[in-house]
Amino acid sequence: MREYLGADRIEGPLVVVEGYGRAAYGELIEVHAPDGVRLGQVLSTGERIVVAELWGEAAGLKPDEVRVRFRGRPLRVGVSREMLGRVFDGLGRPRDGLPRPLASAEIDMQGSPLNPTARAYPRDFIETGISAIDGMNSLVRGQKLAVFSGAGLPHSELAAQIALQARIAERPESFAVVFAALGASHDTAGYFQERFERSGLLLRTALFLNLADDSPMERIVTPRLALCLAEFLAFEHGYDVLVLITDMTNYAEALRELSSRRNEVPGRKGYPGYLYTDLASIYERCGRVEGRAGSVTQLPILTMPGDDITHPIPDLTGYITEGQIVLDGTLHREGVYPPISVLPSLSRLIKDGIGEGRTRADHPHLVAQLYAAYARSQEVRALSIVIGETGLSDIDRRFREFGLAFERRFVAQGPETSRSIGETLDIGWEVLSVLPADELTRVTQEEKVRYYKKAKEVVAGND
Repeated sequence: MREYLGADRIEGPLVVVEGYGRAAYGELIEVHAPDGVRLGQVLSTGERIVVAELWGEAAGLKPDEVRVRFRGRPLRVGVSREMLGRVFDGLGRPRDGLPRPLASAEIDMQGSPLNPTARAYPRDFIETGISAIDGMNSLVRGQKLAVFSGAGLPHSELAAQIALQARIAERPESFAVVFAALGASHDTAGYFQERFERSGLLLRTALFLNLADDSPMERIVTPRLALCLAEFLAFEHGYDVLVLITDMTNYAEALRELSSRRNEVPGRKGYPGYLYTDLASIYERCGRVEGRAGSVTQLPILTMPGDDITHPIPDLTGYITEGQIVLDGTLHREGVYPPISVLPSLSRLIKDGIGEGRTRADHPHLVAQLYAAYARSQEVRALSIVIGETGLSDIDRRFREFGLAFERRFVAQGPETSRSIGETLDIGWEVLSVLPADELTRVTQEEKVRYYKKAKEVVAGND
């Protein structure tokens, strides 16, 4: 550990020390000032100059009044099982008024990459209680599945609902949630904390709340701290950990700001050229390991700037993750919650988590039929705008009726409502009962006899 008296320049959150070229990129520093100690990280280093970024407020610091201490190592995170049930800020400091948990281990903030040959293939169904996810875009243990949202859509409510409802039926006692909010307003952070405390499920959850007025560098650190805890719980103690990170767009904006401060050559829309690599360093920290019981499953949530799915953030995220859940503004304006648009949504690993022995034997065929029928209903809806409803055939009207029933009864559910996978699949058959049996070409005759006829009887009884 080396200590230097004074800094050459302090420009905003940047601290410049000249005459010292032995610092390493990412090395942790301490800046001691008369009003306390601030932590930071080396951004760039050369033969004679070091530039570091402070994680906290830099106002009032004077170059000749500080001492800069180089710790000689990157940030290491103290983690323990006692962090479950606690609320932390973006740097892992308690926000709930309780003492800091005693660390069981220290982990490098960047984590340890999983050996590809040791990875186990993601499988086993995770029930979120959300029909549009469980039924149509199922999440499996060890997967990374992104949620694409837009301005004004209820992604925060959906994130909290999934965190509170998610479970693995076979291992409920070893299921844990690590929730990281990035760049959240004080109201949103308060909502998350109050919602988890009120639910009674905080004991299985660790919350990391990075606020909008915290420094950009802290926003870069927060998801990595959360993932360090998730990896420790999963691979040292056998937990199945679901990691929710919201909002990754705030993370990317912080990365762009830091890149600009370093005078780096910008890429698309001003984001650094290494945006893809940096996002991958977060998203790829999930999975399962052969011979170990635990797993890390990721559900990153991001808002699409300008609702543009081709924007660099959702575009690059889609290349890394194994699918995406897309929220739709039109459904939201029509009062559908959660406003999940199933047609552009995709879970590339759904086949590995559903079917006989996992959810139900009819699930794969039912998904295919619901997709086909809903796509047809959207075509009919577009046609009716051109020729009017009077120009539609009888079967076209049935598909239009199915589309409305699918959105109102299958996709829509209350923000406090959790459906079992059995309930979700039964509702799927009930909305399909609007259509004639001979239009159901993706399901077997045996499934029609067992589920379709029963669903028609249920619907008729309700009417």
